[in-house]
Amino acid sequence: MIDGYGGPEVLRLSEVPVPVPGPGQVRIRVHTAGVNPVDVKLRGGYFSALAQAQFPLRLGNEYAGVVDQLGDRVEDIAVGDEVLGSATGQCYADWVVIEAADTVAKPTSMDWDVAGGIATVGQTAYTALTQIGGGNAGDTLLVHAAAGGVGTMAVQIARLWGTTVIGTASDRNHDYLRSLGAIPVVYGPGLVERVREIAPQGLDAALDLIGGAATAASLELVADRDRIGTTIDTEGAEKYGFHRVGGRTTPGLRQVVDWYRTGAVKMPSVTVYPLDHAAAAHRHVEAGHTQGKVVLQVR
Repeated sequence: MIDGYGGPEVLRLSEVPVPVPGPGQVRIRVHTAGVNPVDVKLRGGYFSALAQAQFPLRLGNEYAGVVDQLGDRVEDIAVGDEVLGSATGQCYADWVVIEAADTVAKPTSMDWDVAGGIATVGQTAYTALTQIGGGNAGDTLLVHAAAGGVGTMAVQIARLWGTTVIGTASDRNHDYLRSLGAIPVVYGPGLVERVREIAPQGLDAALDLIGGAATAASLELVADRDRIGTTIDTEGAEKYGFHRVGGRTTPGLRQVVDWYRTGAVKMPSVTVYPLDHAAAAHRHVEAGHTQGKVVLQVR
């Protein structure tokens, strides 16, 4: 919970009433909750010019836990079911109330740490690739910041769909990208020339997960702006006519979770902090260059 914008120190624990599910909803006892860059930006006031927040404000957009109460007219889900998913601004908590239709069953083979961090990266990667046609068999796709959480998922999903993937990352993450099936390339000055050496035939699509110079590189390397997407550079997308991508899709998340269950995709490493160390978790994410996911252990 926060009472105003600021640094990680503004995060605090607070006692609030236990929520009650309404019709079509379920209450979930949260085990783990993911911490994402958007949480850090919201806490710091990055979005304050776009929307006026009502304080106190709870954070957290993804959860994993156990259903412990059903609302009226809920079918095909039972108390005791292990589930995961997304819920805007309420997941740093002991309980969340979710539309039953938006929950995704947690595989028994998936541990709680992974379950608490897969929703955002899985849905964002799946949706972004779909929006730019970045998973077409035979195509070549450039993923900027490919070793991050969303990048890890995007590389694997695109490879499952038969796409050749070139991924930007620092040298220390190149072996990691190779293990995912991507062709690694160092980001920074000279990126366009390095990519052209790898793919002289050109690129079909680009997915930007970092902003900044990635926009200019994508525009230079991909001719069709409908096949350029960014999860971060809203201003560039509006100015140059490419896509701001990402978002939630419960069917997409179910597919990603099923791929995980079968071993077709893997999650990046997960770092776990207890809920009362949420400030430290935010500092971890805020430092940048996080290859894996950060989650809060609630229970």
